[in-house]
Amino acid sequence: MADELEELLGFLSSPSTQVKKAALDIVRGLTGSDGGIETLASCSDFVLPPLCRLLRDVSELAVPAAEALINLSQNPTLAEKLVSLRAVDTAVEVIYKQGGSDGRLSKLLVMLLVNLTQLDSGISSLLQVGDDKFEGLFLSKLVRSFCRSSSSDSTEGTYEHVASIIVNVSKMEAGRRILLQPKGSLLKQIIRQSDSSNPLRKKGVLGTIRNCCFDADRQLQNLLMLSEFLWPALLLPVAGKKSYSEQDTAKMPLELANALSHEREPVDDPEIRKQALEALYLIALQDAGRSALWSVNGPRILQLGYEDEEDPKVMEAYELIGSLVVSNAGFQEQSDSMKE
Repeated sequence: MADELEELLGFLSSPSTQVKKAALDIVRGLTGSDGGIETLASCSDFVLPPLCRLLRDVSELAVPAAEALINLSQNPTLAEKLVSLRAVDTAVEVIYKQGGSDGRLSKLLVMLLVNLTQLDSGISSLLQVGDDKFEGLFLSKLVRSFCRSSSSDSTEGTYEHVASIIVNVSKMEAGRRILLQPKGSLLKQIIRQSDSSNPLRKKGVLGTIRNCCFDADRQLQNLLMLSEFLWPALLLPVAGKKSYSEQDTAKMPLELANALSHEREPVDDPEIRKQALEALYLIALQDAGRSALWSVNGPRILQLGYEDEEDPKVMEAYELIGSLVVSNAGFQEQSDSMKE
């Protein structure tokens, strides 16, 4: 059996496109089951390199190779081997060289990158950590494609899974540093996607913002530089659905006041609301962050949003930031009166 499998895998490197395609179809079929993946894992040195090479071949071969690699990369050991084979570099290069003309291949390669960036080694590879000249270039390209595609664009579905890649990347300190760099302002580009009607995109954007806020103690200034986009992204999902009074909106910047002056469709996904509240909490832990939240009438928004909330876990998140804001309310009011 082992000899037969090795012979089959050898055909993946055949000079004949037809032979490669026949072998590839069998291998792809094997990756569709746990048992098949286990079998291929036992001879990964014979299966992974040719599959990676086939990504650069014609679409007829590159597409099934990508599908096989997506399945195989769900195995952490195989994913690590793929990273060591520079599969991250290959995927990005193919997306922007030949994949650009094949939306299906590009989408599959983005999904492969989602799996590979669940590993620290995969994130480092995507970020090109240690390469002073090119660090962050791959990420910048993916963010640009993610933001340029919209719901009315045929490429919207091609790059929607970049949402999961940026969440993965933002779990690593080096990723947050690159996202928050004022030059290039990747987080600014990402935040502006927070009003997307695509739930995958919206969830990815909020998850990325939340992760970046874990560095609020060191990166608060860079976060607050994005206030025009940051506050709507974080406060509108947790503002409830009521129309706010003129008295309330008068204390808000226009980007919040305009949105809250009429009734809105609520954000249905409780996970998005919870992530927004967690991000606000991390910002409010810093004195300057708390002051900034007060300056846009954030506590009032949280109060009214809490009144509409029904999900127990989201209510807990409201209560956590509420206790932080209320405990500092006396100090804030005193500070505001001194400014008047």
